[in-house]
Amino acid sequence: MEEIQRDELIKWGIPEEEIEEEERAKVEIWKYIFGFVEMAVVKCAIELGIADVIATHGRPMTLLELSSALDCDPQNLHRIMRFLVNRAIFKEILIRNDAVPTAYYAQTPISRRLMRTGENSMAAFILLESSPPMLAPWHGLSARVMARGTSAFEAAHGEDIWKYAEANPGHARLIDEAMACDARVAVPAIIDGCSDVFDGVRTLVDVGGGNGTALRMLVKGCPWISKGINFDLPHVASVAEKCEGIEHVGGLEVFGRKCTASRKDFVVHFEDEWCSLDNAIKEIQHGGNNVKEEVFECISPIGVSNSLELSELFIVWWVLHDWADDECIHILKKCRAAIPKDIGKVIIAEAVIGNKEQQKEDNKLKDVGLVLDMVMMAHTTKGKERTLDEWAYVIREAGFSRHTVRSIAAVQSVIEAFPA
Repeated sequence: MEEIQRDELIKWGIPEEEIEEEERAKVEIWKYIFGFVEMAVVKCAIELGIADVIATHGRPMTLLELSSALDCDPQNLHRIMRFLVNRAIFKEILIRNDAVPTAYYAQTPISRRLMRTGENSMAAFILLESSPPMLAPWHGLSARVMARGTSAFEAAHGEDIWKYAEANPGHARLIDEAMACDARVAVPAIIDGCSDVFDGVRTLVDVGGGNGTALRMLVKGCPWISKGINFDLPHVASVAEKCEGIEHVGGLEVFGRKCTASRKDFVVHFEDEWCSLDNAIKEIQHGGNNVKEEVFECISPIGVSNSLELSELFIVWWVLHDWADDECIHILKKCRAAIPKDIGKVIIAEAVIGNKEQQKEDNKLKDVGLVLDMVMMAHTTKGKERTLDEWAYVIREAGFSRHTVRSIAAVQSVIEAFPA
């Protein structure tokens, strides 16, 4: 019957390609109707610890073994596992015991990425993006496109994502853990694909380095780097894991975000010189002007400014996509001012939309940048992913004379910006 109908449509002059598209649409539309289910079930698997239990067990497990280890209902677990096996997230192996086939659940490369720990774990990233605070803004995406009111995240929570994280330590920790997941994937890709960008570098500053995972891996992978400085907001840097060769620094203003801190603890770049925040304020007040601390471009606590100024290289890792062009230019200008003009450079690790070299080498990653752009629209006020031309614009406006773009086996590309 269906084939007859198809033949009739062809006779009526409807192109066969259009008929095939219509048939595909009947199936594909269900992906969008129930698209959230896949994320929800994967999140369930992480929360239950299915992959962790199988890994600890050391071999594939039967349903009864798995449900007993997880202390959960075997019937409901069977339904979850059936779904995950159908998605090839886990695999089912039939083994005959006394002529009776018994199903065993085994790991796959993707299920290992659902483990809470391990070099390839992406569990924290999934838990972050599937958390209620991060899901809520998506319901306001259409209002964001219509430019009505505040950003989608602010509309949902009453404040931007950074203020929300500062007020909610658990969410801030999840953000840091998610960024660490990405670092464990991208840093090896940089070291394997273009470690030469770090040649000759002795001191490296990671601007917005979170808990310092990326910096620790870079210093370990490039042993000639004698010192790494992880520069982030005070509440982030204060809880970062201590590590030999790594210094965690909290600044009053990072990426345009203002924080509260003691004036005595910080230095500012004022009238082309470094001085204490207190002294700078006194200088301006002595001249009869009132001043707020926010007018200063504060870069570091006392005792660290010299090391920041002398760093040969700043790396800005998945930070600039959070901000509008003007803010990116502001951040890059501050980085450029703190590196030696003759030997210094800034490395930007970000996705590049429409990077033909990356698409040619790995078509599987070409869609991720576009997805990330939607994430920026939902979760930030003015953030976005950028094309090659858009990156060239912000780099040029920040005062850099030239830049290069190199693809690696990760979502990000490596952009080198040179001041001279």
